[in-house]
Amino acid sequence: MHGKPRRKKNIVVKGTMKASELRSFISTRACRAVAGQGRVSSTQIWLAGILILLSFSNVVAESDFSAFWKKFKSGVAAGDKAATAEITKFPLSMPYGVKAVKNKEDFLHRYNEIFKGEANAAQCFRSVEPHKESDLRYEIYCPFKETPDDRENAPIRFIFELTKSGWKFVGLDNINE
Repeated sequence: MHGKPRRKKNIVVKGTMKASELRSFISTRACRAVAGQGRVSSTQIWLAGILILLSFSNVVAESDFSAFWKKFKSGVAAGDKAATAEITKFPLSMPYGVKAVKNKEDFLHRYNEIFKGEANAAQCFRSVEPHKESDLRYEIYCPFKETPDDRENAPIRFIFELTKSGWKFVGLDNINE
């Protein structure tokens, strides 16, 4: 007794999906596409891959920045010059009229100028959240160290950018100059 082949029902599940389930879902869809159209061109596969990557890029960039920020903030709070230098891009841009920080050695020598000069970075970083300028850039504005509670006048800007090797501290600026 052979009856009609049973059709599977499409089931929609709301929520999150494990990576293994996602791979299974994608490979199942790919197989159906191949069976339905005869074949999938390499251009279609490439385009689908690019679209998937683009859809997840913002989430990945933001979560990477969050992890970077925790590491950077902790390094500055602890005064860990070497750890902070490792996540800094050189030359480090400095305010108008101040020479750029050329390399790691220069950074270690000028650490106090950078993080304890016009602003007390460790104190500021405890209470200020990074401001997202774009998918590739975040900034933090700190008040002068003499007036740490003056959030209306916070001209000292710490700049962070997404580089080829990940998020980096790339510049310090006084926006009043």
